Amino acid sequence: MADPSFDVVSKVDRQEIDNALNQTSKELAQRFDFRGANASAEWAGENGVAIQADTEERTLAAIEVFKEKLIKRGISLKSLEVGDPALSGKTYRVSATIAQGITSDQAKKIAKTIRDEGPKGVQAQIQGDQLRVSAKKKDHLQDVIALLKGGDFGVALQFTNYR
Repeated sequence: MADPSFDVVSKVDRQEIDNALNQTSKELAQRFDFRGANASAEWAGENGVAIQADTEERTLAAIEVFKEKLIKRGISLKSLEVGDPALSGKTYRVSATIAQGITSDQAKKIAKTIRDEGPKGVQAQIQGDQLRVSAKKKDHLQDVIALLKGGDFGVALQFTNYR
């Protein structure tokens, strides 16, 4: 029988982001402080979000509304990369991207942390945009999960495929 293992991934549910975006659009249309500001939030490409309004202050406020909706939906803000407001014609526009997957540099950093600070006998293998962690004992895997939850790697981590 194979050793117990789990995968460390960084994936965001697109449907939850879509729901947060719809809630943001609805709130921007209804709130008094956004009246006449022509504020909107919509998808821009596969993993991008575009937020715009007439003034820079309203654009920044719309970003905060979007962040609140993401938090309420259980999506970590580590997976959201927001740019600076830029004047585009008569409106200010902000592009935000949703980070999916673990980059190779981040995966190397996570694997090094597991090697250095984790229990003995735990292996971490980089597999594309995820990390496979295996050990002889399930207790060691639980210790690694606790270690990774306590660390800050600049990316939202989820633990899947626990066997």
